[in-house]
Amino acid sequence: MSETGRNGGGGEDSSPRALFVTRLEELWVAAGNPTLQRVAVATEARMKATRTPAQSPRSLMQRISDWRSGRNVPSRFESLDPVLVTLIALARQTSGPLPSVLSNRSAWRRLWKAASTQPVRPTVLTSLRRDVPTFVGRDVEVQRILDATGPGRVVSIHTVDGMPGVGKTALVTRAAHLLSDGFPDGRFFVELNSHTPGQVPADPAEVLATLLTGLGIAPSHIPDSLHARRDLWRDRVCAKRVLLVLDDARDHDQIEPLLPTGPQCLTLITSRRRLIALDSALPLPLDTLEPDSAIDLFCRLAQRNPHDEDITAVAEIVRLCGYLPLAIVLLAGRLAHHPAWTLTGLAEEFRAAQDRLGELDAGQRAVRAAFTASYDNLPPDRQQLFRTLGLHPGTDFDAYVVAALNDIPLAEARSDLDALYTDNLVQETTPGRYRLHDLVREYARALASATAPDDAAEAMRRLLDYYQYTAAAADRWLSRRPRPTDGNHTGALVRGFDNEMHALVWMRAERANMLACVEYTADRDPARMVSLTEVLAALLEREGPWSSAIRLHRRAADAADRLGNRLDHANALTNLGIVQWHTGKRPTDLLRQALTLYRATGYRIGEADTLANLGGLHRYIGDSAQAIDLLREALTLYRAAGHPTGEADALVRLGGVIRDSGDYGQAAELIQQALILFRQTGYRLGTAGALGMLGSVHREAGDYAQATDVLLRAVAMLRELGNRNNEATALGNLGLVSRDLGDYGRAADLLQQAVALFREIGGRLGEATSLNNLATVYRETGDHEQAADLSQQALTFFREIGFRVGETEALVNLGAVFLATSDHDRAADLSRQALDLSRKIGYRSRECEALTNTAKALLASGKPDEALTMFTDASTLANDINSRIAQARALEGIARCRAALGDTNTATTHLRHAIDIYRSLDASETDAATTYLATLEALPPKPA
Repeated sequence: MSETGRNGGGGEDSSPRALFVTRLEELWVAAGNPTLQRVAVATEARMKATRTPAQSPRSLMQRISDWRSGRNVPSRFESLDPVLVTLIALARQTSGPLPSVLSNRSAWRRLWKAASTQPVRPTVLTSLRRDVPTFVGRDVEVQRILDATGPGRVVSIHTVDGMPGVGKTALVTRAAHLLSDGFPDGRFFVELNSHTPGQVPADPAEVLATLLTGLGIAPSHIPDSLHARRDLWRDRVCAKRVLLVLDDARDHDQIEPLLPTGPQCLTLITSRRRLIALDSALPLPLDTLEPDSAIDLFCRLAQRNPHDEDITAVAEIVRLCGYLPLAIVLLAGRLAHHPAWTLTGLAEEFRAAQDRLGELDAGQRAVRAAFTASYDNLPPDRQQLFRTLGLHPGTDFDAYVVAALNDIPLAEARSDLDALYTDNLVQETTPGRYRLHDLVREYARALASATAPDDAAEAMRRLLDYYQYTAAAADRWLSRRPRPTDGNHTGALVRGFDNEMHALVWMRAERANMLACVEYTADRDPARMVSLTEVLAALLEREGPWSSAIRLHRRAADAADRLGNRLDHANALTNLGIVQWHTGKRPTDLLRQALTLYRATGYRIGEADTLANLGGLHRYIGDSAQAIDLLREALTLYRAAGHPTGEADALVRLGGVIRDSGDYGQAAELIQQALILFRQTGYRLGTAGALGMLGSVHREAGDYAQATDVLLRAVAMLRELGNRNNEATALGNLGLVSRDLGDYGRAADLLQQAVALFREIGGRLGEATSLNNLATVYRETGDHEQAADLSQQALTFFREIGFRVGETEALVNLGAVFLATSDHDRAADLSRQALDLSRKIGYRSRECEALTNTAKALLASGKPDEALTMFTDASTLANDINSRIAQARALEGIARCRAALGDTNTATTHLRHAIDIYRSLDASETDAATTYLATLEALPPKPA
């Protein structure tokens, strides 16, 4: 093909019009191929210098571009002449002398006259859609396209994919308008209609015929075959700067023949499908709008400027639209045409709508119609699978769920999910997990409602079986509690787990879906609801929120009672009691009732669990003797049943009771036994909990280095396992270690973390304990008002629930606060209350502290004799329970009493002993005691 034919608008090599285009191109080349802008600016300057009316550079650039491409010939030679003068001048600077056909302006006038009188075939080289006037929230995506199409670009094809109504066309239209000046040889917008209701997908051969006709090629010259048309199209635009937009593409086969191959051409493609086969393209997946952008778009289109509660209403509206631009545009448009409507009224109406998709209906732009077009493109088997997703009560799913719903192999489910993902009908949230957009879910549920009732019921049975029995398999790792009904899942799809972490990860991922299944079955299948609630118990106890767990377990208990299932009733009562205790209630009656039911059913492990829980409850209310009896009875049952994790748990609980009595050696030994059992069974949560208890024993004994090491290990494991309750307890104990070592900043930080965690999960008992411990830090740093306030809050709560261990600790702390503020009478009174209560419940470590505080108050009140007696009792008790920090504090108190009584020598001896212990423990009291020793040693010796 000749150069003339390649550039001519009419397609005839010998035509004057074609020759005009050829000569102009030759002159352009001789001028050094200057940019359009350079020629336009130079021409405009020349016209102004000769006082010829000038045009804007932009307008002149467009005209020159049209002349070069053959789209138009100048209507007057006077319009062409300044451009010729500019090009001739540039050519002489660049190439030197020119042929007369290029430099002779009279020859140019004759050629222009011949070309301008020749009939012109119309050309259509700009067919972009009208730009979107209200364009919000896509600045990043637009800039990404602009950046990738700048100088030095290596990618000439960009694909934008996303679900129906997400705004793909609006995005590429805006980008095309911003890029249009860089593509003067053609800006084409082609609607491929792959998902247009009432339209068949565009045939690429027909699209090429339209594009070639637009270039000015006579219909008689357009080839018949697709390949020939493709080659002619690529030939005509290969050396041009052309922008091509292919909207709503179906697949690779439809678009491949349309793609220009010229290095200066750019193609923007939109598709509902991910065009994976188009490997030379740069993909840009488009998601729904961010909430703020969605609100902005709605307000602009609705022509509203909301304030106060109207802002909340708009936020609700766009949330219900799923932040989908098409839905927002349609609803905002309705509101704009109803000025009497209020935003709050529309939000209420849309929220209550039974058919939300029906509210978003505007003919062919309806959201439902957009979804239907994508659904209709699926093969029948995949349409069936998509409909079953509408049965799922939850929000996300994986291949196992799809396999269970459709009774298909797992590999087939994965393949179908990948296909739906490629079609942008499902969204991938994490690798292997998917969700439906909120409005797509409504659409799928509407389709599912037409499923035959028996088929739908069978699909739901398979799904619920999958969740129930897989959760039971996971729960065996989390609770280590064997269940009598574990084996009743013949034929059900069940996942297996090879360790605790894998089980926990699955339970967390499926938590919301499991809870949705619980609600789905609450009225439809109460027995199933009870079973599903039971297999969630361990997760709910770990992670809360406990207020929700209480509601679920109470409902399960009531349902099991009505159904006459005593074992399920006992399990639900036990679960309810455990969570109630975490929230600060005393569930003795619930646990006693569960114990009776377990004994009636002969389920010995359930009986042992309840005895252990009752033992823990009696420990907290101060009945240590009963607690020990119950825990030992539970130990006997666990050992007889061969349940090592239950045995280990009872040992840890028993260690806690023994710790409170002050026998730290025996407590540590019991917990070490438990650690061996937990490690043998691989129960990491049990191991972490035991380490936390062991750390608290070391702290009480004053072994701070060992306590810190053990507690840090416990916190790391508990965070990994996600047990926030035990993590908060361990953090609190770490805070107390830091307090005892005088690092009050870190102590406050750790205890505040514990408070925050307990509040988050609804653990009022743990929160109160942590607040009381935090009060001790404020006391040590001199903020006595805050310390007293926090301890008083804790004391009130402990007394309300009958938590006598906590009550003792709060009284001890309040006594110490008033001692620090020199309110010696009140300090002595509170410390005596703590002393009486600690002796009553056998809380010997706090008894020692209460003795010391009472003695300090007496000494400060000028009663060294009485104080000496109590310090001596405290020393004896500290030795008995082997608490070195308590020993040091008692010895320091004895020294101060002896000094007050005039026995400096004995005082010095006791004080030096106390300092030795303080230093070995790196305790915060070391400096003060050392300073006091220096004071004593500076005193003159008393005469014998």
